[in-house]
Amino acid sequence: MLLSDRITGSALAALGATAFFYGSKLPPVPGQQVGPSAFPMVVGAGLVICGSLIVFGIGRHFEEVAEADVASHATPEELAPVPAWRNWLALLPPALLAFYALASETLGFLPTTAIMVLLCSLAFGAKPRLAVPLAIIAPFAINLIFLKLLRVPLPGGMLPFPW
Repeated sequence: MLLSDRITGSALAALGATAFFYGSKLPPVPGQQVGPSAFPMVVGAGLVICGSLIVFGIGRHFEEVAEADVASHATPEELAPVPAWRNWLALLPPALLAFYALASETLGFLPTTAIMVLLCSLAFGAKPRLAVPLAIIAPFAINLIFLKLLRVPLPGGMLPFPW
C-alpha cells in the first residue's frame, strides 16, 4: 500500500511539533544557556520543516529528473530489482540502537559507536576505504560535542575519552 506524500509529510510534521512542544516543557539547567530542551526542540523543528516540504511537494522535481536520468542512461543490470536481503536493512538502525543500549556501559561510548558507524556504513553501501576512517573519527567528534559543548558525559567503559 502506498501512502500519499501529504499523509506521510503531515505525520512527520505532527511528530516534530509534538517533540518541539514537549521539549519546550523541559526545565532549564541553572547556569547553562543550553539545557535539555534544546535537542528535542531542534529535532522537532527539523521534522516540522521536512514534513512541510514533503506535504507541499518541494523538491519533487529533483526526484523526477533523477529518475528520468537514471532510466535513460541505465543498463538493464542497473535496473534490476533490489536483492531481497536489502529489505532487511530497515531493521538495522533499531538493532544498532538496542546494541548501544546493551553494550555502551560495558564497552564505552567510543568502541560501541565505532562498531555502529562501521556496520551502518558498510551495510548502506560505503566502501571500506571510507567506512573505517569514519568509524574512527566520528565517535571522537560526537563525544567531543557532547562533552565540551553540551557538558553531557557519555559512558567511558573500557576506553574512556582521552581528555
